[in-house]
Amino acid sequence: MSKLIALYKQPADPAAFDQAYFETHLPLVEKVPGLQKTVITRFTRTLVGEGPYLMAEMHFADGEALKAGMKSAEMAAAGANLDSFAKDGYSLLFGEEQ
Repeated sequence: MSKLIALYKQPADPAAFDQAYFETHLPLVEKVPGLQKTVITRFTRTLVGEGPYLMAEMHFADGEALKAGMKSAEMAAAGANLDSFAKDGYSLLFGEEQ
């Protein structure tokens, strides 16, 4: 299983971030071709270092499905939306479950 993982920094206004993220951004992400499921983790406590605010794991069947999803118009729309409220506030990573 291949994943696109997004880690979000602590936003200046968590309520505004949550509204934009859950009400607008996630519905756009859910339209990405090949996306099987999305798992959101809200971090409640950081023990060491500077932890992220939120993590999204977007699951795809394999690397090819992930690459195709990344090149889709739906992902482009989701990315443009994300930059409208979280520019420079996130990291994106590719991962493989072991």
